[in-house]
Amino acid sequence: MKVVVSIGGSVLVPEPGGDRVAEHAAVVEDLVADGCRVGAVVGGGGVAREYIGAARELGANEIELDQLGIDVTRLNARLLIAALGEETITAPAEDYEEAGESLRQGDVSVMGGVAPAQTTDAVGAALAEYVDADLLVYATSVPGVFSADPNEDDDATKYAELTATELVDVIAGLEMNAGASAPVDLLAAKIIERSGMRTIVLDGTDPERIARAVRYGDHDGTDVVPEGAGEEPTYWAQND
Repeated sequence: MKVVVSIGGSVLVPEPGGDRVAEHAAVVEDLVADGCRVGAVVGGGGVAREYIGAARELGANEIELDQLGIDVTRLNARLLIAALGEETITAPAEDYEEAGESLRQGDVSVMGGVAPAQTTDAVGAALAEYVDADLLVYATSVPGVFSADPNEDDDATKYAELTATELVDVIAGLEMNAGASAPVDLLAAKIIERSGMRTIVLDGTDPERIARAVRYGDHDGTDVVPEGAGEEPTYWAQND
């Protein structure tokens, strides 16, 4: 099984320290030991937002701010690499060809950002499409995709399952509301729709939730099921 896991920066490094990073690395290593090929994409989180805010006050333009955010995602990616064993690359992959080659060689591939104006949400979806992954998992700080921002709307409903087209519609609606936070961005949703990639959006603050989702499809998040796909994938292990 080939899986791409996109881990939010605030999920991987919620505060200074390596405990959460080590827990995520242990999950990745366990999945590899089970025979999975794993590509991980790491976001910038709160640290990136703080640096971008400071640079904006200093007069940096938007491309410069994007590049600063990319640098932070790659620093976070290096933290994950440091926590992994020897079966990984020694530095974050800077493009999809490099990441794909690592996976073909049986290594764990780790990426941060790639280009200005593209979030790591979109990088995760693009990497999954590039390597023809079986599954894309978004490990976020929210427990799935909601009809509205749950931080702003007490009546927001969580979706247990969506088609990729429905995901695009939901995310587009959220992004139209100023200040709303979407679990994945619109470009990522459109790549998922284009590629027909089976996707799970879940709360990744407990890394074991990622492991259960990949191994058994067992999670409390949102399944994004490609049109025409069967009810259940054939690659999940049996939960005995």
